[in-house]
Amino acid sequence: MKLGSLKEGGRDGTLVVVSRDLARAVRATGIAPTLQRALEDWENAAPRLNALSDALHDGSADGVFDLDMHALAAPLPRAYEFVDGSAYLPHVARVRRARGAEVPDSFYTDPLMYQAVSAGFYGPRDPVKVASEDYGIDLEAEIVIVTDDVPMGATAAQAAAHIQLVGLVNDVSLRNLIPAELAKGFGFLQSKPRSALSPVFVTPDELGEAWQGNKLHLPLLTHVNGKWFGAPEAGVDMQFDFAQLVAHAAKTRPLSAGTIVGSGTVANEDTALGASCFAEQRTVETLRDGKPSTPFMGFGDVVRIEVLDRDGNSIFGAIEQRIEPQSGV
Repeated sequence: MKLGSLKEGGRDGTLVVVSRDLARAVRATGIAPTLQRALEDWENAAPRLNALSDALHDGSADGVFDLDMHALAAPLPRAYEFVDGSAYLPHVARVRRARGAEVPDSFYTDPLMYQAVSAGFYGPRDPVKVASEDYGIDLEAEIVIVTDDVPMGATAAQAAAHIQLVGLVNDVSLRNLIPAELAKGFGFLQSKPRSALSPVFVTPDELGEAWQGNKLHLPLLTHVNGKWFGAPEAGVDMQFDFAQLVAHAAKTRPLSAGTIVGSGTVANEDTALGASCFAEQRTVETLRDGKPSTPFMGFGDVVRIEVLDRDGNSIFGAIEQRIEPQSGV
């Protein structure tokens, strides 16, 4: 099934079940008012939401309406946690090689991960607000999963059973602020503003054979200003699967229902498949030409991120956003 949230009913939106073609929806407030509440009682809510999805598709559901993507908030307008990994080591290796550094052996056995902004997410059609183009505005196209409650110390095998939803994120980065922050040795803060989530999250069974080994095996397609930017294969070159990432995050603490776990920028060894962020593209140019030639994003630029199934249908809907100046700055 596919789940989304309308921009109504308060800061956490109103839960809706969405049709597979993303054309119609029905409110699920009789089951749970929000997706967060549904995840907190997933064992009971999921079967009822599935039944509502069946009714939506067989025409027996009441209150069905045509879905307007602009009416959607992020599926989780805010979440208790968003932890973002960097599971695609070709990206990590290229970035380090461009600055003359090697990839430590530990990177192949111990995932990179940081605590990202979760207090609010942009909806799939909301503009990205940034104070200055000088910050080095970048997109990061990624896959995310959402968990129910995960106990502390869960193994990867145990963590797999807690992956309940799959979606996309545009993990916005301000690249020119990152070096100074990392030089302090205390992680990201100002360089990581709010991110945007796909119109819907879907249950893994909705993905069929594309969901194997706790990975999504489809290209992640990005366009910038209507032009193809990249379509790397999300199931290829992912060093750590999502069960391993969840287990890593839960090593010393439980994860609350509604925790979002990101894959990191999707990237392949084969650079002909394009990039999922400008930093990657600029790194490829640096290694090839000695310096980057592609600038970061500016005001007015539009990014579109989506995943199509093998028949060309959008699975999660598209994140489509314009970069805009923050008013009053």
